[in-house]
Amino acid sequence: MTIEVVMPQMGQSVAEGTVIQWFKQEGEPVEQDEALLTINTDKIDVEIPSPGGGILTRVLVQAGETVPVLTPLAYIEARETDRRRTVSPSPAPHGRAGPIPEEGARLHSPAVLELAERHGLTPSELQEIPGTGRDGRVTKKDLLAYIEQREKVAVPRAGEEIIPFTPMRRAIAEHMVRSKQTSPHATAIIEADMTSIAQFREREKAAFAERWGCPLTFMPFITQATVRALKKYPWLNAWVDSDRIVLKQEINIGIAVALADGLIVPVLKGAEALSLSEIAQRSDDLTRRAREKHLMPTEVQGGTFTLNNLGVSGILLATPIIVQPQAATLGIGAVARRPIVVGNVVTIRSMTYLCLSFDHRVIDGAMAGQFLQEIKAGLEGFDPTRK
Repeated sequence: MTIEVVMPQMGQSVAEGTVIQWFKQEGEPVEQDEALLTINTDKIDVEIPSPGGGILTRVLVQAGETVPVLTPLAYIEARETDRRRTVSPSPAPHGRAGPIPEEGARLHSPAVLELAERHGLTPSELQEIPGTGRDGRVTKKDLLAYIEQREKVAVPRAGEEIIPFTPMRRAIAEHMVRSKQTSPHATAIIEADMTSIAQFREREKAAFAERWGCPLTFMPFITQATVRALKKYPWLNAWVDSDRIVLKQEINIGIAVALADGLIVPVLKGAEALSLSEIAQRSDDLTRRAREKHLMPTEVQGGTFTLNNLGVSGILLATPIIVQPQAATLGIGAVARRPIVVGNVVTIRSMTYLCLSFDHRVIDGAMAGQFLQEIKAGLEGFDPTRK
């Protein structure tokens, strides 16, 4: 019985992934759930476990290749004791599997695909090349002209250094451009007084770390206040599906985590049911494993709203870009002590900026303002004497 290993779907907006490394060679045994390969897709590197135990008989996509999601990557010949996984009724011929055309995508000849692969073109890049063949198909001549032009552009001038995009950098770039082209972004900014939370955190952080095994940062407080605001304003907890708005019942908070070579957004699922300490624990676990590249594919899927902690880099305010197909994202600036007028008195308070970027097709400025006011009220109304 043959088990098929495929490029996983890592998120609704993800169309392709790149094989980074195989941990097994053809002919080697592999156990079910043992790490089989590493892939990069949608800004993350993630280890893919083997879907079954047996012998790795065929590797169809080599390290460095980029293929659409659901493309077969390899075949495993299952052992008698492990035949519970997906069966491939008709294994593909030996060699690299051809990309699965996406709906509406142009088909390409084997010669064009082979040439594109040899020069490291991604499927999405290939789709963007103007074709002069029948029905707009890309010919070999079109592709050679494109490659020649691309190589001319890549020649460094005096005093320059050319650094090609890594797969993660390319995925980030493509998603950012697609998001800007898809959603008309608008950004609203509000200031929140974090003094009560700062006092509570200073008093309790040592005991909290000892009891719960994770640091008490400002983020769990902001996450909890955001979740409560999303319950009151569900249009912020939504996806845009073509010309429809899909309000999500479950609140899944994406948490942007900066890496040395990019960005990753693990998802805190079911956040509406979590306490402050549970938010802190699970967020810390996701962040740590994101930096160690030990997230599972399901842990970066299904986000309904994203938080971007700008303050970790010392940024006071910015205009974050929406994670598609979500309707909004919130950037949180650094918490900084500064003089503030309270009544007729100037006093020192711990302040932060909350920067909400929203899809103007779904949300108007008035709703954005009400949502931010709700988060602000939740943060400033925190009781510092609470246990």
